[in-house]
Amino acid sequence: MSLAPRVVIVHRTTEYEELVAHHGTHGQAAFFLSSRGRDIEEVAERHRRTRRALADVTSAIPLTWRQSRVERADLDRFLFAPEDVVVVVGQDGLVANVAKYLDGQPVVGIDSDPGRNPGVLVRHRPASAGKLLRAAFASGTGADELTMVEAVADDTQRLLALNEVYLGAAGHQTARYRLGLDTGDARDTDGGSANGGGVVETQASSGVLVGTGTGATGWIRSVWEGRGCPLPLPRPTEDRLVWFVREAWPSPATGTSQVAGQLSATSRLTLTAESERLIVFGDGMEGDALELTWGQTVRVGVCGRRLRLLG
Repeated sequence: MSLAPRVVIVHRTTEYEELVAHHGTHGQAAFFLSSRGRDIEEVAERHRRTRRALADVTSAIPLTWRQSRVERADLDRFLFAPEDVVVVVGQDGLVANVAKYLDGQPVVGIDSDPGRNPGVLVRHRPASAGKLLRAAFASGTGADELTMVEAVADDTQRLLALNEVYLGAAGHQTARYRLGLDTGDARDTDGGSANGGGVVETQASSGVLVGTGTGATGWIRSVWEGRGCPLPLPRPTEDRLVWFVREAWPSPATGTSQVAGQLSATSRLTLTAESERLIVFGDGMEGDALELTWGQTVRVGVCGRRLRLLG
């Protein structure tokens, strides 16, 4: 006898809940905000909208199906099953947070606060949850296969991300490392070959970003626009990544000739630590990071795994 389908609802603690947990009561939280010229009702109303969205999604799950809930902070301790359907209720960034823990499970993004979220990844309203769940268990049709990025260290540490990975020093201070391009398919900012045999440059910077087409709507895009880079950003489903070195510092020992480029599906950006401690984290989750020390190397490129997001 096969198990009933399981729906896993992913959510995060609201700002209101965080305020009340910190200050003890609603009244004390309200006093704290009012002393700074803010009204707690704005935060409380967003909390109520999120709770209504969670209730609507829960009520749309058939009674014969199983269901679980997991909070964002507990994702690294939650075991997703291959047959799960994952429903993310919240902001776009919450879909990125859960992506690294999945392996082919379909994901439904539910916007808990329409008009406030861009809706790039949380594309649906709570009222559509029932129809989307049935479609997800049918054949998986209508799902976008979004490209992910992976970082693999020479000691087998591995990290996945949907938007981007950051490589640099903890605290975003000066990182020292050797940066190289691996395989003959890497390209520089002018679209020419980056000499896949291995251009290597010693650098000092505030870190390196490597991002996907999904990440091209966030942190990667802000760097791209601020730099006025002619390099085209990838599409979310395209097997191509872009990378940028942040604030590279020129000196007699460090260079700035390799500060941006793109990677095909077979290309890798390599970074060898020349600092006591460098970190690699994905999608803004610095608490879940790889750590590198002197001489360790990490390779970053297109991940073979995809995020299946229902359109």
